Amino acid sequence: MTKRSLLTLVRDALRGQRARDRDLRNLVSNLPYEGLERSKQPNRYFQSNGIKTTKYTLLTFVPMNLYEQFHRLANIYFVGLVILNFFPVVNAFQPQVALIPICVILALTALKDAWEDFRRYQSDRKLNNTPCLVYSRREKQFAERCWKDVQVGDFVKVACNEIIPADLLLLHTSDPNGVCHIETANLDGETNLKQRTVVHGVCVTHPEFDPESFNSRVVCEKPNNNLNHFKCYVEKPDEEKVGAGIESLLLRGCTVRNTDHAAGFVVYAGHETKSMLNNSGPRYKRSKLERKLNVDVLFCVILLFAMCLIGSLGHYLWRLSLPDVPPYLVADGNGHLDSPSLSSFYMFFTMIILLQILIPISLYVSIELVKMGQIFFITNDVDLYDEETDSRVQCKALNITEDLGQVEYIFSDKTGTLTENKMLFRRCSIMGTEFPHKENAVCLADLDELESEEEIIFNQHQRPLQTGRSPHCEDSNPGDTQHRDRRRRSRVAASSQSDVAFSSPLETEVIPDRKLLQQITRGENSSRKTDPYLDFFLALAICNTVVVSMATARRRRASASLHSSQTSSVLDTLTSLVKKKDSLSCIFTSCRSKPKTEDSVIEESHFHPPADKKEGTDAISRHRKCSLHVLSQSDVSAVTSADLRYEAESPDEAALVYAAKAYGFVLLARTPNSVTVRLPSGDELVFEVLDTLTFDSNRKRMSVLVKHPVTKEYVLYTKGADYAIMELLGTPYAEHFKGKQKNVATDTQHHVDCYAKEGLRTLCFAKKIVSEKMYEDWLVGRQRALAAIDNREELIMETAGQLETNLSLLGATGIEDRLQESVPDTIVALREAGIQVWVLTGDKPETAVNIGYACRLLEEEDLVINMSCKNKLTCTAILDCTLEEVKRYNDDPRNVDTTQNISVVIDGPTLTMALSPDLRDRFMELARRCRSVLCCRVTPLQKSRVVKLVREKLKVMTLAVGDGANDVNMIQAADIGIGISGQEGMQAVMASDFAISRFKHLKKLLLVHGHWCYTRLANMIIYFFYKNVAYVNLLFWYQFFCGFSGTAMIDYWLMIFFNLFFTSVPPIMFGIMDRDVSAEVLLGVPELYRTGQGKGEYNFLTFWISILDAFYQSLVCFFVPYLVYQGSDVDIFTFGTPLNTSSLFVILLHLSIEIKAWTVVHWVVMLGSVLLYFVVTLAFSAICVTCNPPSNPYWILQSQMADPTFYLICILTTVVALLPRCTFHVLRNSIAPSPLIHARHLDQKEPSARAQWIQEWRSMRGGGPVRRSRLSPPPSPTSETPVDIFPDTLGDVTGDDFTLNVISENHRRPVHT
Repeated sequence: MTKRSLLTLVRDALRGQRARDRDLRNLVSNLPYEGLERSKQPNRYFQSNGIKTTKYTLLTFVPMNLYEQFHRLANIYFVGLVILNFFPVVNAFQPQVALIPICVILALTALKDAWEDFRRYQSDRKLNNTPCLVYSRREKQFAERCWKDVQVGDFVKVACNEIIPADLLLLHTSDPNGVCHIETANLDGETNLKQRTVVHGVCVTHPEFDPESFNSRVVCEKPNNNLNHFKCYVEKPDEEKVGAGIESLLLRGCTVRNTDHAAGFVVYAGHETKSMLNNSGPRYKRSKLERKLNVDVLFCVILLFAMCLIGSLGHYLWRLSLPDVPPYLVADGNGHLDSPSLSSFYMFFTMIILLQILIPISLYVSIELVKMGQIFFITNDVDLYDEETDSRVQCKALNITEDLGQVEYIFSDKTGTLTENKMLFRRCSIMGTEFPHKENAVCLADLDELESEEEIIFNQHQRPLQTGRSPHCEDSNPGDTQHRDRRRRSRVAASSQSDVAFSSPLETEVIPDRKLLQQITRGENSSRKTDPYLDFFLALAICNTVVVSMATARRRRASASLHSSQTSSVLDTLTSLVKKKDSLSCIFTSCRSKPKTEDSVIEESHFHPPADKKEGTDAISRHRKCSLHVLSQSDVSAVTSADLRYEAESPDEAALVYAAKAYGFVLLARTPNSVTVRLPSGDELVFEVLDTLTFDSNRKRMSVLVKHPVTKEYVLYTKGADYAIMELLGTPYAEHFKGKQKNVATDTQHHVDCYAKEGLRTLCFAKKIVSEKMYEDWLVGRQRALAAIDNREELIMETAGQLETNLSLLGATGIEDRLQESVPDTIVALREAGIQVWVLTGDKPETAVNIGYACRLLEEEDLVINMSCKNKLTCTAILDCTLEEVKRYNDDPRNVDTTQNISVVIDGPTLTMALSPDLRDRFMELARRCRSVLCCRVTPLQKSRVVKLVREKLKVMTLAVGDGANDVNMIQAADIGIGISGQEGMQAVMASDFAISRFKHLKKLLLVHGHWCYTRLANMIIYFFYKNVAYVNLLFWYQFFCGFSGTAMIDYWLMIFFNLFFTSVPPIMFGIMDRDVSAEVLLGVPELYRTGQGKGEYNFLTFWISILDAFYQSLVCFFVPYLVYQGSDVDIFTFGTPLNTSSLFVILLHLSIEIKAWTVVHWVVMLGSVLLYFVVTLAFSAICVTCNPPSNPYWILQSQMADPTFYLICILTTVVALLPRCTFHVLRNSIAPSPLIHARHLDQKEPSARAQWIQEWRSMRGGGPVRRSRLSPPPSPTSETPVDIFPDTLGDVTGDDFTLNVISENHRRPVHT
C-alpha cells in the first residue's frame, strides 16, 4: 500500500465520520450512479444494511475473550497466584496442579461465550442474506438482492407480509389512497395495525411507480432510537419543501399487512436504523445481595492477609529460634541459604498460595447455577401461568432473583395494571343531559356476578359447544347450564378475535339508552342542518385513529403454518358456533327485562350463520384471506356493520367507536383523506379529512379537522381530558336553548365529576366551526411546521393550539375500566407483608380515589389526606402541618404500640412542588410514615422521579410494575421492574426485569418465590464462606507445627478434588431446592416476608457468626486427630487422611442441619458426595505411587480404614465440632423462636388444621377473605364533624386556591382551609 493510498483512506474515514456526525443528512438517489465504484457514490459515507452482532472472529476470539474474563478481579487474583506458584522460592505445591482450577473455569466460560457468539453469527448470516427487491436502472425493474446489499439512497419494494429490510421513506403503495398498513409487534409488541402514508408529489406513481423520476433531495435528522419521532423533508428541484414525519417512515423489522406492496427510499440502513439503535442488549443489574457479597469477599481478603502475615511472622521467629541450620533446610546451588527476614518475606507469598481458597472462586459460578435453577422453578410455576393469554412469567434479569424477597416499596400504574384495560362504555352526558345507560349497567353487573360465582375453564379441544337459551327468554330462570354457555361463548368470541386488540365481547357490545335513542330520532327528523346529539356521536366515530377493515378478512401472516393446528381448531369451533340459532349478543340481550323494541340498533350477531356445511367452509376460507387495502368508497355500500373490524391503538378509542356503532353511527371506512360514517337512517356521509392533530401527553387531547359533506363547513372535532377541554370553551353550543340548558359546561362538569367518583374514565367532546379564511391562514403555518427540522414538535403543537380555541362543548363519556381479578386480595397481602404500595396514575383524583377504595389501597379506617394546591407556599404549609400532626400522634403515650393508618392522595402539580429540592425531604418524611400514597394526574417523567427519589432518599428496595409505554421510565428507575403483558403492547415487558400477565401473580412471585430465592441464596452464600474458612484453616493450624513452612498434610490433588467434586454439588442443590416454609403458609401468613426486608438473614452478624463457627470446627477437626496421634510415628498423610475425612463429614452434616426440607435430591447428593469421596480417594491411593514425591499417599486410606482409630476419630470429631451449632439451634428454637420457626411448626400440621389456623389468625387481624370488588363510589358523607388536623393559622397562607380533603373513619366530608 502506497503512502498516497493510505492518506486517501484516512481522509475518507475522517470525511465519513464528519458526514455521519452532522445533525442533518442530505440524501440523493443512487440510480444515476449505479455501476460506479464505491468511492464515487454520493451516499458512500453512510452505513450499508449488513449487520454484525458478533463480538469475536477466529483470530480475535482467544485474546478478546481472555481480556473480557480478566475484567473480573477474581480471575486476575487466581491467575496471579498461579504465576506466583511458578517461582521456586515461593511455590507451595506443584505449579501444574495450581493451573487446573483456573484453567477449568476460564475454559468453560470461553466455551459458553463461543457458543453464544456462534449463534449470533448464524443469525446475522441468515438475516443479511434474506432476499428483498431493490430497483435497478439497468434492468428497469425491481431486482432481487440480499439485505446486506441495500444502501442508503436505494429504492426498495416490500410485499404483503414481508419484513421491511431498512428504514424507508414511503413513496408509493398499492392502495389508491396512498396508505400502507404495518404491524410493529417486533419493535414494541403492539399487534394492532398502524397506518403509514406516502409523501405525495415527489415522483411519478401513475400508472406505475417510477423510481427514476425521483430527482429530489431528502434532508433528514441523524439516526436516533426514538421510534415515535422522525424529522425529514423532501426538497424538490424547484426548492419546494414537502414535510414528512414518522407517519411516512417504514421501520426496519416491521411487517407489511393488508397492503399488496409498498415502495420507499432508504434513509437509514444497518446499525443506523431505529430498530438496531434500540437493540442495546440485556441490561445488567447488581442485586443487593451481590453488593453485600462483595463486601464480605473484601473481609475475607483482609482475613487472608492477616493469616499470611501471621505465617510470615511465625516463620521468621521460628528461623530465629533455630540454633543451627537444620538438614531439611536445603540451600541453593551456590550453597547460599536465605536469611530469616528474606525467607519470611517469601513465606508470605507462599502462604497466600496455600490459603488461596479462602477467597471462594467457585462461589460466583455456584451463584449463577443456583439462579438458573431458581428461574427454572419460577417460570414453570403453574400458578403463575395465565390460560387466557397462554403466557407465563418471564425472567429477563437473571441476576436479581433474590431481590424479589427484599422489596419494601411497590410503585404501580393503574390502567392495565390494577385494571383490565378493557374499556366498557357505561354513561354519557350530551348538552348537559345525563344518560345513565341503566340496561347496559345491569347487563355488565350480571356478567361480573357470573365471573365471581364460578370460574369455568373453557377448553375448545376437549368438549363441544353447547347452546343456551334463546335471547328472548328473559322471563325464565336461567340455570347453571345457561351460565356456563354464556361463559363458553364469550371465550370463543374472544379467541376468534385474538388478533384484534380491544375486541372482546364485553368491549364491543353496548346496550343503548332508550331516552337517548329517542333524542337521536328526533334530531334526525328535525329541520336543523346539524344537531348536537348527532354531532356528539359523529365526534365519537370520527375523532380517532381507528383502522377499519373487513371482519371476514383475517390478517394474513407470513408464518401461518406454525400455528395451523391451533388455528384450525379455533375455526372449527367457530363453525359449530355459528350454526346455532343463538348469537353472541344473547349474553347482553338476555339481561333485559323487556323484549327488544323497534328503535333498538343493537346488532344481533357479529357472525353470519352459514346455511350449510359448504357455506361454512367458504366462510372459513374467507377468514384466511388478506384484506389487501382498506375499504374503498365503492365497497362501502355493500358492507354491513357485522362485517367490520376495528384496529384501535387504545382501548378508549375502540370503546367509543363501538358505542357510536350501537347507536347507528357506524364507522365504515377511513383513509388519510376521508372518513365514511353511516347514520342511523342509513345515509352515508363521507367527510374529507383536512388534518389530524394527534394526541400528546402535554395537550391531553386530539382533534380532527374535516369538511362536512352536507353543510360544506370546516368542522373541528376535539376530544380530551375534561380540564384540557373546559379551558378552551367559548360560547355555549346551542344558542336556541333556553333556561338552565344554556349552562351546558357547568352541568357537564358536574356529570364528569360524578363519573370520576364512580371510578369511570372521562373524556369530553367539543367542536368548532372554522371559517375558510381561518383555515387557509392556519394551513400555511401548519405546512411550515411540518416541513421544519428544528423544534418541529414545538411548532406542530403551537399550530394545534392555534386552532383548538373557542370550542363548543358537546358532552362527555364515562368508560369503566374494571379491576383485575384478586387485585384487592393481592394489595392487602402485600401490605401485610410490610410493603408500602404506591399507585401512580394519570387519571382524575376522583377516579383514582374510587379505585383506591375498590382495590383496598385505601381503607375506610384510614386517615386520607388529599393534597391539592396551586402554589409552593401552600404546599409547604401542608407538609409542615401534616408532619406535626403525625409526630404529635406518635409522641402521645396513649398511642404506644399503635400505628396511625395514613394515606396521601396528591395530584400532579402539587407533586411537582413537593419534589422540589427544598421540599423533597419533608415529602419523603411524610411518605415514609404513610401506609399508601396515591399520585394522580402524573406524567411518565414524574413517575420515574418519584421512584428514584424514594430509592435514593429512603435507601429501600423498590419495585415498579406497569403495562404501557408510559411506564417504561418508572420500570427502569426501580431496583426491580415488572412488566404486565396487557393490551397496550409489550414495551413495558421489553423494558422490564420480569414479566407477568396479571397483577395477582405479583403476590406469589414476591411472597413465595421472592422469599425462597432470597433465603436459599443467602444461606448458601453464608455456607460457602463457612466451608472455605473451615477447610483452609486446617492448613493454617498445621503451620504452627511445621515451622510455618507452607507444608500441607493433605495431598494437593485431594485438596483440589475436595472443593471441585466432594463438596460442590450439595450447597448448589441447597440453594436451588431448599424450602424453609411451604407456599401455602407463606401466602396465608404474608408477615413472614418481612424476614427478608432490610438487612435480612444475610447480614454482618450472621456472616461473622458463621466465620467464628468455621474457626471452631476447624480447630476441632485438627486437634482431635493431633491429640490422638500425638507421640506416634505416623507419617504426614496418615495424619492428614482422617483429618480430611472428618472435615468432610463435619461440613456435609453442617449443611444437613441447615437444610429445612429434605427431598430425594438432597439425599442423593449428600450420600453421593460421601461415596464419591471414598471411591476417588481409594482409587487415588491405590494408583498414585509417585504422584507427590518424596511423600506419596499410596495405600494410605486403605490402611486407615483397617484401623478402628480412624473411625473413632471421625465420629468424635464430628460430634464435638457440630455440638455447639446443634445446641444453639435447639436453644434458639425453644427459648426465642422466630416467626419462621413458628411457620415451620405450622407446616407440620395437617392441611385442614393448618388452613383453619391461618383463617383464625387472619380473622383476628381483621384481614379475612377478600372478595372481588367492583368499582363503586366511596361511602357517602356523614353528618359528623370532620377531622381537622390543621391549625387555624393555615388559612392565612392558603386562600382560595387550596383544597384539602381529610378523610378519616366515618368522616368523608372535605375540609376547606
